[in-house]
Amino acid sequence: MQSLTDIEAAERLIMAMVVGTLLGLEREKAEKPAGVRTYMLVVEGATLFMICSILLSEQFTLGGIPSDPSRIASTVVQGIGFIAAGVILTTNREVLGLTTAAGIWVATALGLLIGAGFYTIAIVATVVTLVALIVLREVEGRLMGTKPRHRSDQ
Repeated sequence: MQSLTDIEAAERLIMAMVVGTLLGLEREKAEKPAGVRTYMLVVEGATLFMICSILLSEQFTLGGIPSDPSRIASTVVQGIGFIAAGVILTTNREVLGLTTAAGIWVATALGLLIGAGFYTIAIVATVVTLVALIVLREVEGRLMGTKPRHRSDQ
């Protein structure tokens, strides 16, 4: 296994910031409370955790100690659930923030993919996510005979 270089880590962080920006811009355009900065930080954070995990695993392995880089990633998945749960609100019979929570969850997965170096999957997943957020919002609005919802659809 080849060691992760500082340049490769920096490339992964730059890609993470681009992906976070794209997702965040869509959320800003839809007037959602979690926008560019939130999504950038979520994707960046997940990427940093994955890079850290890989680097730590490399150090332990060089020292002859078995290591599993997926351990940190699994705790990131658990931790983001708390953040995502914080944006979900229920009032009367309406649930608000589910799409935002799901978006934050997906942004975390994208960050982990980028941090692990799985660029192709991350790019395809970003495109698919943007299609789900943009195109399907329009389709939903047409099928339901309503305008796409904004603030109330957080």
